[in-house]
Amino acid sequence: MKIFKEFKEFAFKGNVIDMAVGVIIGTAFSKIVTSLVNDVIMPVFGSLTSGKQFANLQLVLNEEQGATILYGNFIQNIVDFLIIAVCVFIFVKFMNKLKPKKEPEPPKPKAPTTEELLTQIRDLLAK
Repeated sequence: MKIFKEFKEFAFKGNVIDMAVGVIIGTAFSKIVTSLVNDVIMPVFGSLTSGKQFANLQLVLNEEQGATILYGNFIQNIVDFLIIAVCVFIFVKFMNKLKPKKEPEPPKPKAPTTEELLTQIRDLLAK
């Protein structure tokens, strides 16, 4: 039962649940970005390549062995990554602006020097 209790404490910590929500939202967001790239952005690039689908652009190295370099698909994945990276960057900047700003800590009182301590002791003894 101890292991079940430890697992329950781990699984229901705020960070684990936040991470799970982040993964789910990230997966959904990734599908949206992939659709944006495949259905909106790449057709524009396709028009620049005489109407060919950009993902199908390839360099055939050896037809008999079927060795090809799918550079169009690779470039499409790079565009996917760049859009996601920019969106994550903007999201993090936005979240950082929402965080309350920390007020500067007041300066810590300076420890008295030995001379000041001796003066205080002398004053106390003089009373």
